Order: sequence, then structure tokens, then C-alpha cells
Amino acid sequence: MIAGSATATVAGVSAGTAHAAVPASPGVTYTNTLAAQRADPHIFKHTDGFYYFTATVPAYDRIVLRRATTIQGLASAAETTIWTKHSSGELGAHIWAPEIHFINGKWYVYFAAGATDDIWKIRPYVLECAAANPLTGTWTEKGRIALPLDTFSLDATTFVVNGVRYLSWAQNDPAVGSGTNLYLARMSSPWAITGTPVRISTPTAAWETIGHRVNEGPAVIQRNGKVFMTFSASATDANYCMGLLTASASADLLNASSWVKTADPVFASNTATSQYGPGHNQFTVSEDGRSDILVYHDRSYKDISGDPLNDPNRRTRVQKIYWKADGTPDFGIPVADGLTPIRLSSYNAPDRFIRHWEYRARIEANVAPLADSQFRTVTGLAGSGTVSLESANFPGYYLRHRNYEVWVEKNDGTAQFRGDASFTARAGLADPAGVSYESYNTPGRYLRHYNYLLHVQALSTATDRADATFYTQ
Repeated sequence: MIAGSATATVAGVSAGTAHAAVPASPGVTYTNTLAAQRADPHIFKHTDGFYYFTATVPAYDRIVLRRATTIQGLASAAETTIWTKHSSGELGAHIWAPEIHFINGKWYVYFAAGATDDIWKIRPYVLECAAANPLTGTWTEKGRIALPLDTFSLDATTFVVNGVRYLSWAQNDPAVGSGTNLYLARMSSPWAITGTPVRISTPTAAWETIGHRVNEGPAVIQRNGKVFMTFSASATDANYCMGLLTASASADLLNASSWVKTADPVFASNTATSQYGPGHNQFTVSEDGRSDILVYHDRSYKDISGDPLNDPNRRTRVQKIYWKADGTPDFGIPVADGLTPIRLSSYNAPDRFIRHWEYRARIEANVAPLADSQFRTVTGLAGSGTVSLESANFPGYYLRHRNYEVWVEKNDGTAQFRGDASFTARAGLADPAGVSYESYNTPGRYLRHYNYLLHVQALSTATDRADATFYTQ
């Protein structure tokens, strides 16, 4: 895969020809699964050049940390136990959903815990570490976060908007009903709230109430003057999914009416990619700081024997988030295990991406669903240094040429298909920061768009070369 520098300047193909600057958010890929048997993941990129990773362990008995200079490096990084549950009393059971934050020069871990004599007396707690390296420093207990309502409460997260630090969490209020709602309050310190919390979301929709009435696991990402809060809903099996709340960054966030909930989930199980129950997410950024990365857990199978909380196989995964033209996030689908996909934008039609529509390949703007425009760059089916482009939402289907037209079709195992679906990735013919794809079995012909449809054709003009140049995103 060839990715360009976002600082590059692209000259015009010819007078009056439209062209794109290299994308501000170039293609980035990771290989899933990142960490087996690690649920409720949280990855924090610090200014020291390290990513810090924590998650719930299946034994629910301790808090662990890893660090690495890359997101992928977290998969093999050594894991350190920084805190272990108490042998009696509070903090003695169900150690859940740790998050690591760096606030005012110190490290803080937010997590939930039960008690040895009442494992369901779940409440939020905070640890603090003043050392530069939180894996080797000493952690002290700052105690329980005091909430006005002393009921089942968990999944505390913290964020800052316009200089104000907030805490959001999930909690049961018997006056509202069973299950958990989402709450928000200002913070007076990293371990205390101030003022009266506001309930900003209650599970009411069908997709929020399967198995249990659940709104939990809030996580915040900010962009385009908006505050986006994802959350997880329903039971922790294949019905688990993510919803989204949105507020203006200039609004009163402690006014529940400032928040608008999506009518449907924004991220859910996908049978085609064998991903089930995605949720309890957080956000981080790519190594170059130019891509937003979704961090979440799911399972690779749908059917669970017994209580899902006793199934240890939720695993940590990552994939890139894309942004729609209206400034809202597009999470797409939980992609298949293995290498994450990229998108390919046109050099001379910069708002258009390669996508499939009724299996015909074309370039189009504002692609919906997003996954129609996502392809995994894999080793070429024909080998010999080639690549093939596998559909993200139709695994096993590839871009291939047939009668010089390009389609997305299922690999039928024939030598003809392998040749038709294999390309040699070249430096972009109109801009070497991009990529052009030369057909493996019809050398000299390149993947190009013509009247917005994709073909493999021989190229002779500057316009032809521009039509055959794409950027990874």
C-alpha cells in the first residue's frame, strides 16, 4: 500500500483539471484482533510517545496496563498488573472497565468494583499515580466517586469541553426503572463531581432494551464544534451495540435537551464479517495523529452458553473512523478479523471514492453504507508481488475486471478470476504520493474511472493518468 504525506502539494494534471491535495487523513491499517480476552478496552496516546492500554480481564480481579509506541505494538507488549482487588469489603469483586487518563500532570484510572459481601454493589472508583511511567509507578486509591444516588453505577469516563471537565457514567435509578441510564456532571477534581448530575439518556428504543435495559460505556470524541458521545446498549451478547448522542460544544451540556440520540444503532453485529456484540468503545488517534481510531470489543461468534458475563472471549479491536460531509462520524461495520480496510479516493474527483453498487465498481461521493467503499489490500490472488482488493462488507469478494469492466465478485477459485482480481500497485501516475493499479493479466491496462464507472484501460493522456490515480484514506 502506498500512502502519501499530508503536507505534499500536487500540481495540476493539465490546465483546468480538478485534482486533490493528498488527504489530510491518509490510509492507516491495523491487524485485528489486538488483544484476546480483553473487554471494555481503553487506549490513550500520551505526549511521551507511548500508547497506554487497559481493559477488563476475564477474572474481574485486577487492573492491567500495557504500553507501546504503536497501536499494533500493544498486541505483543508486556502486561503489568498495577492494582489487585481487595480480599474483603469494598473493591473486592467485579473489577470492571478501567480507563486511564492523564490529568494535571498525574495518571488516573477510573474503574468500577463490587464488594466481597455484595458483588453487585458496583460503584465507580479512582486510582492515582504521580510517576512518569504508570506501569512502574505507585498507584494510590483516591476512593469512590461520591454520587448523589447510591445505586449500581459504573463506566465512568472524563472529558473536557471548553475548559470544563465533565464526568459521564452509567447508573440505575429505581425511580426511572430497571437497567442503567447515562449521567453527566461537572468535576471539582479528578475524583469528585460538583453540582447536580443530569440524566442525558435512558434506554427506551427496542435496540437498547434487548435482554436488559442498558445505556452504558459512554465515550466522547469532539470534532466540527460538536460533542459526540457513543454508548453501548442491550445485553452483553450479540445484541450489544453502540448508539450515539450529539450536542453542540457551545450548548449547555448539563441540559438534557442539548443531547440528541440517534434513532438506530451506529455500530452493531455483522454476520458477514463474523463480528458480534461490538461495543464498550473508546477513541484514540493514529500514530501520525491524522486518523481517529475506534477501540472496542466484540466476539467472533454469536451463540453463547450461559451468562455472557461468564464468557471470557470478548477481545479488543481497532479500526479507523471516517467523517461524513455533514461533520458526523461514520463508524461503518465491525470489519473482519485480520488487516483493516482502506478507502480509495479519486485524484481528480476528490470527493468520490471507489465503491460497489449492485456489484458494479464506480466512484461516488457520500457513500452509504460506508463499507461499500472499504477494501482490504491483501496479497494478490495471483501472487508474484501483486495485490487484490477485497470488499469489507462482502468478504471473499474482490474487485476484478471482466470484459475490461470492474466488478466486485466472489472468488470462484479459478485461475482466470485470480488473474482478473490481481493488480500491481504502482506509485500514482498523476502523483507519486497516490497509488495506481496495473492489471496483472492485461499488463499496460490500469484501474481507472470513466464516466464514474471503473474499467481497466490503456492510458495515453494526462487525464487518463489522473483517472487512474487514487489516494488511500
